[in-house]
Amino acid sequence: MQPTGHDAAPSGFYRDHGAIGVIGLGIMGGLYARHLLDAGFRVAGYDVAPQRLHVFRKAGGSVCASAAEVVAASEVIIVALASAPAFRSVMLDEGNAACQARAGQLFIETGTLPIELKEQARARVECQGAQMIDAPVTGTRIHAERRELIIYASGTEAAVRHAMPVLETFASNIRYVGPFGYGMKLKMITNHLVAVHNVATAEALSLAFLAGLDLRLVHELIADGPASSGIFSFRGPLMIEGRYDTPTMRLDVFQKDLDIINAYARELHARTPLFDAGAAVYRSALVQGNASEDVSAVFRVLSQAETTALSDTQDPP
Repeated sequence: MQPTGHDAAPSGFYRDHGAIGVIGLGIMGGLYARHLLDAGFRVAGYDVAPQRLHVFRKAGGSVCASAAEVVAASEVIIVALASAPAFRSVMLDEGNAACQARAGQLFIETGTLPIELKEQARARVECQGAQMIDAPVTGTRIHAERRELIIYASGTEAAVRHAMPVLETFASNIRYVGPFGYGMKLKMITNHLVAVHNVATAEALSLAFLAGLDLRLVHELIADGPASSGIFSFRGPLMIEGRYDTPTMRLDVFQKDLDIINAYARELHARTPLFDAGAAVYRSALVQGNASEDVSAVFRVLSQAETTALSDTQDPP
């Protein structure tokens, strides 16, 4: 199941039967809404942050007073919330948006969240006669801006087909991966590798720094060879230049993802020694005050630690 292209006009169903709703207009949800508006959809949205609502309104969106109002106004609802507490508050707590679901509606859950939370929300939505798919997104803010996201869509095949005209507006690769929850399982595997590759990149560049090598040359040569990875190519330059203040993924947000992966791995009794070692580096980065910075800031943690270790072994002047 593949996308048909970004430039297709909204299908007749979506033109004639109501807006697309977006609950959560943060970095990712705000971009979903913008691309939907650019593609000609009517979009209703809600976020707790007034500034995000202001940006959404200026782009042509219809601002709602609550998540429940988004559901009431929409036929398809994208849920793009960054944390489990926010998701629980919106979808599961008393007076939640799921209670407003009605027959024929489709909810698209795009976040990186525990599977059991998504399952609880799906059960509530289905009790109201609506459907939900689990469709976590892989990619950074930059990929979202370029409409180059990858989506692992899971649920019924019919529901995923129904979602395609919406998903195609901001993703370049939409894959149907199986029953509900399989998308989130794949997202955890993806983020496991991202976590390991990111720390491995920082560690290798720290070693190169201590060896007195030109880090730009190191990156250029390795990026073109078999030892490279997508993370090395993408985040290596951020580490070399120390560009952490415009995050493609915030450290504190990624820590939430690490916690989800760790809990799931423990549930499966999986051995994850590389992941566990890397998780300690991310925790150190948070303790050192890098929470709002890009995950590439782990390079700062390792390079500082190794520089300190080197100085400790030298004789005092």
